[in-house]
Amino acid sequence: MPPKPVGPLRRLIPVVFVLVLVAGLFTISRLPSASAADRRAMASQFAFTEMPIALPPGLPQRTIRTVNPKYEHIRSWISSVGAGVAVNDLDGQGGANDLCLVDPRSDSVVVTPAPGGGARYAPFVLDPAPLPMGPAIAPMGCTPGDFNVDGRTDLLVVYWGRTPVVFLQTGNAAGLSLASYHPVELIPQQQTTDGRYRGPLWNTNATAVADFDGDGRPDIGIFNYFPDSQVLDAQGLPNVQMNHSMSRAQNAGGAHILRWTAATAGAEPSVTYEAQSAIDPRYATGWTLASASADLDGDLLPELYLANDFGNDRFFHNVSAPGRIRFALAEGRRGPLDPKSLVVGHDSFKGMAVDFADLRGSGRFDAFVSNITESWGLEESNFVWQNTAANPQEARERLSKGIAPFENKASAKNLAWVGWGWDVKMADFDNSGRLVVVQSCGFVKGTVNRFNWLQELAASNDLMLREPDMWPNAQPGDDIAGSNALAFWAPEDNGRYVDLSPQLGLDDRTPTRGIAVGDTDGDGRQDFAVARQWGPPAYYHNTKAQVGDFLGLRLHRPALAAATGNDARTPAYGAQARVTTADGRTQLAQLDGGGGHSGKRSFDLFFGLGDQGATPVTVELSWRDLDGVQHQQTLPLSAGWHDLTLTDRAQELTTP
Repeated sequence: MPPKPVGPLRRLIPVVFVLVLVAGLFTISRLPSASAADRRAMASQFAFTEMPIALPPGLPQRTIRTVNPKYEHIRSWISSVGAGVAVNDLDGQGGANDLCLVDPRSDSVVVTPAPGGGARYAPFVLDPAPLPMGPAIAPMGCTPGDFNVDGRTDLLVVYWGRTPVVFLQTGNAAGLSLASYHPVELIPQQQTTDGRYRGPLWNTNATAVADFDGDGRPDIGIFNYFPDSQVLDAQGLPNVQMNHSMSRAQNAGGAHILRWTAATAGAEPSVTYEAQSAIDPRYATGWTLASASADLDGDLLPELYLANDFGNDRFFHNVSAPGRIRFALAEGRRGPLDPKSLVVGHDSFKGMAVDFADLRGSGRFDAFVSNITESWGLEESNFVWQNTAANPQEARERLSKGIAPFENKASAKNLAWVGWGWDVKMADFDNSGRLVVVQSCGFVKGTVNRFNWLQELAASNDLMLREPDMWPNAQPGDDIAGSNALAFWAPEDNGRYVDLSPQLGLDDRTPTRGIAVGDTDGDGRQDFAVARQWGPPAYYHNTKAQVGDFLGLRLHRPALAAATGNDARTPAYGAQARVTTADGRTQLAQLDGGGGHSGKRSFDLFFGLGDQGATPVTVELSWRDLDGVQHQQTLPLSAGWHDLTLTDRAQELTTP
């Protein structure tokens, strides 16, 4: 007997079932979002006034870079990075009220006072002369630090087209000006007679400065993006290339770990670094856009995270000893329900930035990684790597087995999607003890949406990607996520975050890159500066009248004996402070020597205390001295600013 024909309604039953199931799962999984009223109430906790940043007069105002002929049809893509900003105490006056700005419109590195503090000196451009340069070289980032350990703040500048330059402050400088700095090569080069640079063609987009080997001196990680080639040379050789994969590219410029070995102070200061074979070459050639370091296991040897574009990020356990820097790969462990790309070291995403902080107030460092999360474009996910180790001892046990103690919580915290993400900084702007996440966004600004071309590229064969000719046009007028606004993620009481950028007037639609955070006027309220790609930089002054109490720590070590002056002090790189309030809340912070994409926070450690009043907080300090010996001391400190010198003990400086 032939089977009965299936009616049209019965044929639709499987389709209807699937649609109902998907709709039900979406309803169940969809997390509630803050209402407009909730957003207004949350926004009332913050207030910022945008102020212009003073620049030297007469600088060019370009909007695109000159590039290698092989890159001409994608010159907007090649021109999408380079804006950076750092905040620190450059003039030695005791407050982090100076900016080092990298402006791609003029390919200049500008030192300028933070707005609002008066014209203490005229803004000026750092000039590396008499070091050799050339027209196919452009600065990409500026990192403040005391690199010769003489008690004065220097500037490390990285470039596309050459190796880095260290601008060392001279011992006889009066005030702050171009004459205050003596430029030296980070990587020694042969002298040229015509002033043209002919050294290695590094193309750097990420730096990390920390005491990696525990000897009390600042070591440097330099992480290059493009392979060593003439990226910005209009007459360059046609041997340039792009990434050979969208998800596992490893043909980039490579990682360079440099250990501090010697320095001098005075009118012509110097510093010497030596290259270390610190990272297994198998993991050292990702397209790195950002790096950051933090000590997870309590030995004051900071671990290292590399955020790599086009493939696997890398996290390394620090297994160094004084005089020898070494990093061992550590990766996350995948559970049965974990997508591979949401596990540390296994992702296929486009890592753009990374920052370490105690995001939850747990007394442990978490990490935020910024990725490309553009809806209807490349919707990947940011990472919020939540530290799963109960304490440093457990972290050490797991790291020694090559296990990274992190799991991703970005979606649960509503921090997974923002657009085309770039730099990120976690900071407390209302002194509540809860950190905000500030994230820069946007790629190429134009008038014609070209994401369809990018989608085609992302779906193409990896064998084609390495050749620039196979890439679709990205030229002036083309737009790829060009209208993303800066994100200001504030915490709700339920553990989720809300982007309050529109409510706070921070939603300018110019693509942004570097973010620098610091209390530039010393009023106990943190401010921040933002570098914009092909737009004027912006400074956001924290003007909230009513904020909680705070604890601010400026941690130093004595400078080397070669420095002039017996009271010279240098940043205590890697020092940590664990603060416990009277109600039992704990916060952890470190003196960050410089990490992220192209934005660098100040050296100050800043803790929001809420309504602490006159009750002191308990501060547990951990540090290494200039002999590399570890120390720990617990102090009761009142709210406000404290300057401490760390030797074999912590001693507070008092002003007469």
